[in-house]
Amino acid sequence: MSRRRTPLLLTATLLAAGLAGCSSPAPTTRDVAPPEPPKASTPAPRVPAGTAPAEAFAVGVRQLKLNRGGDRPLPVTLWYPARGGAGGTAKRDATAATGRFPVVAFSHGLGGRPADYQALLTRWAAAGFVVAAPTFPHTGTGTDGNLLDVLNQPADVSYVLDRVLALDAEAGDPLRGRLATDRVAAAGHSAGGVTTIGLFTTGRDERLDAGVVFAGTGLGVGTAFAGAAAPQLFVHGQADKVVDYAAGKAVYDAVPWPKAMLSLPKGDHGRALLGDGAALRVVSDTTVEFLRWALYGDEAARKRLPAEAARGALATLDDHL
Repeated sequence: MSRRRTPLLLTATLLAAGLAGCSSPAPTTRDVAPPEPPKASTPAPRVPAGTAPAEAFAVGVRQLKLNRGGDRPLPVTLWYPARGGAGGTAKRDATAATGRFPVVAFSHGLGGRPADYQALLTRWAAAGFVVAAPTFPHTGTGTDGNLLDVLNQPADVSYVLDRVLALDAEAGDPLRGRLATDRVAAAGHSAGGVTTIGLFTTGRDERLDAGVVFAGTGLGVGTAFAGAAAPQLFVHGQADKVVDYAAGKAVYDAVPWPKAMLSLPKGDHGRALLGDGAALRVVSDTTVEFLRWALYGDEAARKRLPAEAARGALATLDDHL
């Protein structure tokens, strides 16, 4: 066997072991490399001080049909702040609210789709963020489930960001002049968490100002965080039997930038993200405050984080922001 092929097969084996259960129970993942030592300095985030919107927005939703390279279809669901009264379900093709809103790219888990996470993502949109969520060509619902293709997904997300951010200057587009193109984050769950970590390590996208990783692991993408400081929030259930809590904690420990980890003692691999309930409220409120701080520079939101995380005694927050 050639030396060149051996690392590829090893990567495929590790991904299969760590990600096969993103959509259903699987053996615990424990083959995690020790975290790399953090860098000596911890630079401050680059987003200047500001204030996030105080009011909630109505939410609009639309679809983009994208394709990277002609053979990687990437349909994207966009949720965004819209005009009208807050509350209720997202309205298709609603008129965007007035203002410029930061962009968050969200990556689904294995066998998932953006709509699975709409309870969480519409809350982000209502708080003043444009959420761009692609369906990946080999790990989405109804695809071939090629685990190794997760390694191609950071580049997919960067391509989606290219196209979505360009809408801000596209004549006639409903989001023209509505995107804060200099304030961008990436987030993802499970295999999407791996994708998100990869955007700050092997596939570093320098446009990203922050990351949110739900039940993620560094398998295949490593923990060599690079580039400008980008605060990270990790969310992980301590009863996760798909991606072991220790695997997510190992990546968190390796982050050299401002960071926090929301741990749910009774949390599993992610049901709290998929339906309304007390756990989702804690997760959504904590992540909203983190994004308000990281992308709007809202220091008041930063100060509210510990209280949001502690609500209902459902989670604990390790805070190094």
